[in-house]
Amino acid sequence: MTVPLGAGAPYPWHDMLDGVVARAGSDVLVGREADLAVLRDALKRTRNAEPSTVLVGGEAGVGKTRLVEEFCRLATAEGARVLTGQCLELGEEGLPVAPFAAALRRLVHTDGPAVLDGREQDFARLLPELGPPPPDAVGEARRGYLFELVAALFDRLAEREPLVLVIEDLHWADRSTRDLIGFLVRSARLPQVLLLATYRTDELHRGHPLRPFLAELDRVRGVQRADVDRLDRDGTAEMLGHLLGAEPEPRTVDTVHERAQGNPFFIEQFATSADPTCCDIPHSLRDLLLARVDQLSDAAQRVLRVAAVGGTRFGHELLSRVAGVEEADLESALRAVVAAQLIVVDADGGYEFRHALVREAVHDDLLPGEHARLHARYAEAVEAEPHLVAMGRAPAEIAHHWHAAHDHPKALVASRLAAEAAGRRYAYAEQARLLERVLELWELVPEAALLLGASHLDLLEQTGLVAIDAGDHKRALKLTRATLADLDAEAEPVRAARLLVRRAKLLYNAGTSDGAAEAREAYRLLHAAAPSPERATLMADVAYALSGADDDDAGRVANEAIAAAGEVGDVSTEVSVRITHGQVCGGRLSARDALPTMEAAVVRAREINDLPTLARALVNLSDALFELGRYEESAAAAAEGVPYADRVGVHRTTGVFLLANHAEALIALGRWDEADARCAEAARQDPPGTLALPWMRLRAGLRLARGQEGGEPLAHRAIEFLRRPFLHRENKLSLLELRIRVARHAGDAAAALTAARVAVDEPTLAERPRYGWPVLAAAAAAAAESADDELSARIRVLAGAMPQRYPADRAYARQVAATLTGRPALWHEAVAAWRADGQRYPLAVALLGLATAAAGAGDRPGAAQAVEEVAAVAAALGAGPLAEAADTLARRIGLRSAAQPVVTGTETLTDREREVLRLVAEGRSNGGIAQQLYISPKTASVHVSRILAKLEVASRGEAAAVAHRLGLLDD
Repeated sequence: MTVPLGAGAPYPWHDMLDGVVARAGSDVLVGREADLAVLRDALKRTRNAEPSTVLVGGEAGVGKTRLVEEFCRLATAEGARVLTGQCLELGEEGLPVAPFAAALRRLVHTDGPAVLDGREQDFARLLPELGPPPPDAVGEARRGYLFELVAALFDRLAEREPLVLVIEDLHWADRSTRDLIGFLVRSARLPQVLLLATYRTDELHRGHPLRPFLAELDRVRGVQRADVDRLDRDGTAEMLGHLLGAEPEPRTVDTVHERAQGNPFFIEQFATSADPTCCDIPHSLRDLLLARVDQLSDAAQRVLRVAAVGGTRFGHELLSRVAGVEEADLESALRAVVAAQLIVVDADGGYEFRHALVREAVHDDLLPGEHARLHARYAEAVEAEPHLVAMGRAPAEIAHHWHAAHDHPKALVASRLAAEAAGRRYAYAEQARLLERVLELWELVPEAALLLGASHLDLLEQTGLVAIDAGDHKRALKLTRATLADLDAEAEPVRAARLLVRRAKLLYNAGTSDGAAEAREAYRLLHAAAPSPERATLMADVAYALSGADDDDAGRVANEAIAAAGEVGDVSTEVSVRITHGQVCGGRLSARDALPTMEAAVVRAREINDLPTLARALVNLSDALFELGRYEESAAAAAEGVPYADRVGVHRTTGVFLLANHAEALIALGRWDEADARCAEAARQDPPGTLALPWMRLRAGLRLARGQEGGEPLAHRAIEFLRRPFLHRENKLSLLELRIRVARHAGDAAAALTAARVAVDEPTLAERPRYGWPVLAAAAAAAAESADDELSARIRVLAGAMPQRYPADRAYARQVAATLTGRPALWHEAVAAWRADGQRYPLAVALLGLATAAAGAGDRPGAAQAVEEVAAVAAALGAGPLAEAADTLARRIGLRSAAQPVVTGTETLTDREREVLRLVAEGRSNGGIAQQLYISPKTASVHVSRILAKLEVASRGEAAAVAHRLGLLDD
């Protein structure tokens, strides 16, 4: 383990080590060659534009930081940029995203504010010294935007040179830090960026929040763990030799190795200890660390104890305020502590404990009264002069210290203020944690209500709402239940109804219940309540909650909500209620009939500048336009609503629906790349529960249609929701169709048949034809492939009873009939219907069915014409499996000769594609091509697919033959 040399005097070892001087640290990395190779391999992958993350774990003192420091030194020498940030030990209630703020602060310091690309005001959320942040928005309106800004900044930096981002002490990370890391790893997936995070494995107790977070990251491609183990005896001997400057005696090695058990930090402590045999050093870590502290003077120890209360990092001015000693005495004590290498001077002119374990040991050794008194001094000092800590850190610091000082009243107020500050930074997990602390302290402070100016019920309700913002819906459910239990519903019917509706939505989104019981109780309470805008809005929410269980009741309550809104005469309320009415009754009214009302709601919401209502109205409008087959208009309406949802903080709910509606319309229009980007945006919002299903099923369908990696896993992840006790019928039908598709994509005819039989038995199939028809089409394909007459007959009956109100309905109906009979005439009708509707991929599928039927009937020209169009559409969409199916059919019926393929696209091969083609001709796999050209295997696969398409061949062997015949490989 290497630690920078300090100015402290060496400690002599007596007897065994007589005359040998121990140094504070070694500059040689011992026993970490394999670990270093793992990190260098990760950097190599990053240079090849493969997003990489390495989670470096190990017990405290094992050498994680030293390993990363050495790697960063090598990476810098090889032309990489390194940014480093450290988590603070304030934990869950600490300063949100502190390591990223530290990394960005150093970046701005070295490169200047220009590196932020004119976004200084937005980045002021992380770096308050940049100036005032933008005005606050509702909910978490800007948090996702802030994450996107950080990712975009890192992406820009990595365009010039590979970027290594180091996050140290992840076990101390706050929830917002984990969320941002998760966003970068799971969603942003930045090329040329290597993320390294260190954490202590011995800190991860059963309930530690990092445990499930690491488990989630383990499932992400490109993430790997690197566990740093203890040194063996030879490693201990080598390290002691470097530390002592001479080869140690075998007995010394044995003694140190037995006591330190290969932990480099402990080895270093033993090497610099004044005790020759280590016999007096107990096994406990605390006493081992304090043995060195005890060698300081009393004055230095007192200052060290004060410093330990302030945290791992602290400033001189703050320490001076709290220590209460003369400046000369303070500096003298600090000089002794720094000389002993217990504290080092950091790059910003402050101080830092050389190892956090030292601080912890000193802090834990405080007497109870001393502990409370010093924490209280810190709280008072920071309250009086907030500038003594980093900008934006004061509320969290004050709350932490008053809580540690056991001053319950002050801790109560400070925690509430810190929670409000966390909310302004969109750090909702930290805000929830601080509010939970306020709840804990409430019982210990008799005058809590007076101090906070709020009741216990107010606090419970607020904490539950913040838990929803933080994405902790399970906790929100518990808090909502607790609030309801303490509430006199008859005395406060509207408040009780509000909580019941919230509970219904949480249950609904979790897929655990339809929420109907809660909705009906809320309706009972609202029925007797006085007219008000909130009552009308809640009545509409009740109707929406009931729509998943009882359409008739939902429609009746929705009509009552319209009447209630008319009574109060509030325009905003009336517009909002009418939009919810449209959502509730959308399945009962035709889209054509409902459209004028929806358009009027959009116009009205614009007029009164009610952005939350306008965003919801555009969800309904885009959905209705899609059902009518007006895909361009649907896409435009959804796209318009996305920024509104972001501005008002509903991008994880309404915003996700808008993104999904936009993606769905783009898929219909054949703009698949754009659609995939919208799905990726929705995924980055990390919507909770079943709210994630719209983007998941759409993106899974896209990947399956394109034959891309990850399609089947994503589809199975979505299909798992079918196991939940309750799903809205639209979600359920979509997933039943997806289950058939993924089985057919995998070539598992038996699984496809089983899934089709289950799907056609779904009782809600005919209730929403828009979702029922795709199920029947997928089931018909599975039945036809397996020649299952019984299932085919069942599908015919269902199709005969299913309404055909819109272009897509009629096209699906003709496709189902053609699939089950295989008659060319019916396939002609299906093709014509899909042309009328305008969706490109279903049109190509129908054309392939027509080509197959025409070929079977001996109509070779008709088959050729259909296959040619299928190939063109598939190529434009990037629908690889469909293109392969068309090519296979063409070859089977002799439309093209494998011996003399058409090569009209050869002139469009790029230089890189010619390089890839040369390696294909040499017989290289995608992995071999990637290694040779320093690209990723996935990129190599894309190049090969494009080459096959341009050469119009079906296999790599054919491509090689064409290349040789046409001289494409000649130098």
